[in-house]
Amino acid sequence: MKAMIRLLLIFFISVPVLAQEEDLEAKEKGLRSSTNLTWEGNKKLSENNFIEAEIDYRKAIAESPENAAAPYNLGNAYYNNETFSEAFGRFKEAGETASSKKEKHKAYHNMGNVFMKRKDYAKAVEAYKQALRNDPKDEETRYNLALAKEMLKKDEENKDKNDENKDKEDQQDKKDKDENKEGDNKDEKDQDKKDQGDKGDKGDEGDEKKDENKEGDGDKKEEQKKKPEQGDKPQDQPQKRPNQLSKQQVENLLRAMQNAEKKVQDKIDAKKVQGAKVKNEKDW
Repeated sequence: MKAMIRLLLIFFISVPVLAQEEDLEAKEKGLRSSTNLTWEGNKKLSENNFIEAEIDYRKAIAESPENAAAPYNLGNAYYNNETFSEAFGRFKEAGETASSKKEKHKAYHNMGNVFMKRKDYAKAVEAYKQALRNDPKDEETRYNLALAKEMLKKDEENKDKNDENKDKEDQQDKKDKDENKEGDNKDEKDQDKKDQGDKGDKGDEGDEKKDENKEGDGDKKEEQKKKPEQGDKPQDQPQKRPNQLSKQQVENLLRAMQNAEKKVQDKIDAKKVQGAKVKNEKDW
């Protein structure tokens, strides 16, 4: 009985050990396959066959998540093709997968390069700092970090300057709007005054016309009163013919004719007196 129990314990203990060994063997097999695919991808990429290289890299990543070289190399391929979003994703994957500091340093360094291409200098600074934590002696990373800091400083200065200029433009726009608003209000007031003046003038003109009409009506009525009706006109009053002279006009005309004749006769008599010349004798 005791022997049976020992056999059972040995069996149950040995089963997990065998399972762990099988998992380890599978991982090692997958890693070897992934490594081989990575080498194939590197070869095709060197032959400028990007599509086939991308396929091999993706297969290598699927075979073993522990192979940091596959996503890192695929990230480099994307970076060289200026597909920066895809490149960043693969570098990040490589940094999370890498087990050595050297591999982590390379991944974070290239992540910093992607941020520099995007002009996201703040994130580039952080990526380069993370790369230096894994390899403080790398001079290229240190130089890139200094450059990223300088670009970040300039970017912030330009941003502050742009904000200041924008504030000035906003203030100027507000000032212009206020001035335009005041001008519009002034024009409206002037127009209202003008309209009121025109209305007053029209009212006065209307009153004057009413007074004129009233006076005209009064004159007409007065003339109607003065004008005798046709039935009241005396029957024995002679009617004047057109162009007929009155008695006074005839007398005036005769008197003028007489005066004219007298003046003519006087002139004739004067000439007769002046016409008699006196003969002068010479004194010898």
